[in-house]
Amino acid sequence: MKLKVLVDNNTFIDEYYLGEPAVSYYIEDEDIKILFDTGYSEAFLKNAKNMKIDLRKIDKIAISHGHNDHTGGIKALFENMESSEVQLVAHTECFEKKECDQEFIGSSMTKEELEKVCHLKLTKSPIKLSKNITFLGEIPESNDFEKRKAIGQCYQRGEMRDDMVKDDTAIVYKSEKGLFIITGCSHSGICNIIEYAKVVCQEEKICGVIGGFHLFEVDKQLDKTIQYFKENSIALLYPCHCVSLRAKIEIGKNIPIQEVGVGLEINM
Repeated sequence: MKLKVLVDNNTFIDEYYLGEPAVSYYIEDEDIKILFDTGYSEAFLKNAKNMKIDLRKIDKIAISHGHNDHTGGIKALFENMESSEVQLVAHTECFEKKECDQEFIGSSMTKEELEKVCHLKLTKSPIKLSKNITFLGEIPESNDFEKRKAIGQCYQRGEMRDDMVKDDTAIVYKSEKGLFIITGCSHSGICNIIEYAKVVCQEEKICGVIGGFHLFEVDKQLDKTIQYFKENSIALLYPCHCVSLRAKIEIGKNIPIQEVGVGLEINM
């Protein structure tokens, strides 16, 4: 597997790419090319071009959840696509209307619009994206310290309801060394995500994790998350996007962490 960070909050020194508070990854598994999330704007397209990555040749698109810092670039992507043969995989609630404090925070394209330009696959169940990569679908709760929290409202069953972000998910690469988890924001809880990946892939060893963990405060949840990371002996930990500096420092006191920025390449 090859993973390239197209968008993140951070950029590396002397790497002249665009950063924004968002996420987008380009991933190759053998001959399958996958785009995971599209960031907030067209920045991922400009970065991909400068990295000499042709996103018109991708086979699959996977979306972590429907917030605009992960789906904002979808419209720009399809405006630049020459073919509508690409498959887009997401949770069933991903493209429903989402608001927070009366501000729209959802996708730049609706489900109906997407159905016209790609093969749209909406699912709560795990689905294979390639030989070694799996889209996890809806994440069940498996611990008592990562309770779901409402973020704004989502259009469900004919009305706007508190959005528990049930559409939040991740993808996982199964290697000979164990599982490598790739996540967007981890509203479902990063430990819940990892535990479900173990079940889906029937593998206990976790060799690495990259993505947003939605950790901001030095609190009980962070303490228990760090303990979980230690118990699972995760060798490669790449906290980024929605992980505060304070949280990164606290994690780094207990377990080595890797720097993440636009242009980072991971090969496994």
